[in-house]
Amino acid sequence: MSKKAIFYIIFFVVLSIGFMGYSGLMIKEGTGEFFGKEKLPVLGTPGHKIQGFTLVNQDGDTITQDNVKGKIYVAEYFFTTCTNICPVMNKNMEKVYAKYGSTPNFLILSHTSDPDYDSIPVLKAYAGKHGADSKNWYFLTGNKQHLYKLARESYLVDDGQFTGEDDFVHTQWFALVDGEGQVRGLYEGTKDKDIEKLITDIDRLMHE
Repeated sequence: MSKKAIFYIIFFVVLSIGFMGYSGLMIKEGTGEFFGKEKLPVLGTPGHKIQGFTLVNQDGDTITQDNVKGKIYVAEYFFTTCTNICPVMNKNMEKVYAKYGSTPNFLILSHTSDPDYDSIPVLKAYAGKHGADSKNWYFLTGNKQHLYKLARESYLVDDGQFTGEDDFVHTQWFALVDGEGQVRGLYEGTKDKDIEKLITDIDRLMHE
């Protein structure tokens, strides 16, 4: 066999390998792998999902699990009179909203920890300060026990260490939830690095 023939054989073998590798990458992207990275983990015990809920947003509209079905969303807990971590958290949540607020099937759910004070008008005013559209950023109130149970048993953002008269949810954690109601990540809402990771992970989740 001539050197020229050997050259062409090697050339086409290398070309075929390159094409197969490129096709493999396209297949991975098409099936949900984010540029070859593993999918985000599912947190909680096997089969863990967000429980059913009935709450009210800043417009006085009832919000249930049907409103978030099939959507990716970020959940947090705050209260309007908080002067330490909550302002930082919601300032950071604005960054998430700026990135994904116009994306279809994406929501933010901000639950009050103080429903006795945070009435619908109070939440409406607070939402306005953060430029939140009630179509895709809900500020939610409702029954206190129901709200707290969601924080602890569904979103996994609070460990329930305070009980009895001192019972209060005051947590800096954001939960990322997928369209099937599974928690896919927890992020400290006061830390810039966690917010950057949250933004990246939302994009990863959208490509799954």
